[in-house]
Amino acid sequence: MTNRLKLLLGGVAVVIVAVVAAVIIINPFASHATASSERPPTPAPEVTTTVSPSQAPTPPAQGAYFGAWVGPDVFTQANEISAVDSLQQQIGRKLQIIHTYLKWQAPFPTVSDEAFLAQGSTLLISWAGTDTKQIISGADDAWIRTRAEQIKAVGKPVFLEWRWEMDRPNLHYQVHSGADYVAAWDHIRAVFASVGVRNAAWVWCPTGEGFTDGRADAYYPGDNEVDWVCADAYPYGSYVSFAATVNPFLNWASHHDKPVMIGEYGVPESESGQQRSQWLLAMQHVVQADHQIKALLYFDADSAGQIAYALHGTAAMSAFRAIARQPYFNPEGAH
Repeated sequence: MTNRLKLLLGGVAVVIVAVVAAVIIINPFASHATASSERPPTPAPEVTTTVSPSQAPTPPAQGAYFGAWVGPDVFTQANEISAVDSLQQQIGRKLQIIHTYLKWQAPFPTVSDEAFLAQGSTLLISWAGTDTKQIISGADDAWIRTRAEQIKAVGKPVFLEWRWEMDRPNLHYQVHSGADYVAAWDHIRAVFASVGVRNAAWVWCPTGEGFTDGRADAYYPGDNEVDWVCADAYPYGSYVSFAATVNPFLNWASHHDKPVMIGEYGVPESESGQQRSQWLLAMQHVVQADHQIKALLYFDADSAGQIAYALHGTAAMSAFRAIARQPYFNPEGAH
């Protein structure tokens, strides 16, 4: 082998090592990603909606809405308002969408709901359901009608996400089957229509995992009953990139003329600050490359007995703030 050839091969080896090292540094979870992590840019769809665009939330023409669920250490209405205010101060802007969780017969709107609406944010209301067969039977119609009247009375556009993550195996006792869920969804929508609710955009939101193993599709009510399609995307199990987590869902969504919402996402606190920061910045590129994604909501909370995702730490918060300040995620000029 000539000296010149040896030098050439040595140079190639150095380049290869450098590229591999760069990939690991840029995306600490890249080693778990599949080939589906690389997706070409996706254009925005021709959106079809089931509600009046003049009254219910509609997707922005460009960019994506930026929001979060912000969970205080101890939940009270005052603490919830304070937690949201604190995050908004840290990122230097208003959250365009604020996620709120509503039990089946809990009061609505709450003091915090009214505070968030008053500041000009839109609510994403994740409404926990009851037994689907009970709903289908009509036994809960009086209560569903009451809830519909409450949401109508808000008088402002809201997102309504009934029984999110319905495909989780631990909800089988209540949801029963995909057919039961769809029948219950249709029944609730019919009651809301009878009350004349036009300010709610209906969001269907299973788990991101449900698109990996194919179980989520059985729960889809159909394009004629859904306004936004959604998934909750976490790097479950061995931690993976955001791209590998959401790509099965995004591939599914590309066949439906609906705006996409990432209703919950987060990177675990168990990772280092640098890894969390890099994960978030890599996530930003995935979202901006897929123009069907029109809303993105972080899960900023530490839930007892569950994986913690709160944005503690300088590096993670700095990355989140940098994303929040991008014009792409500020389509309405939130301040």
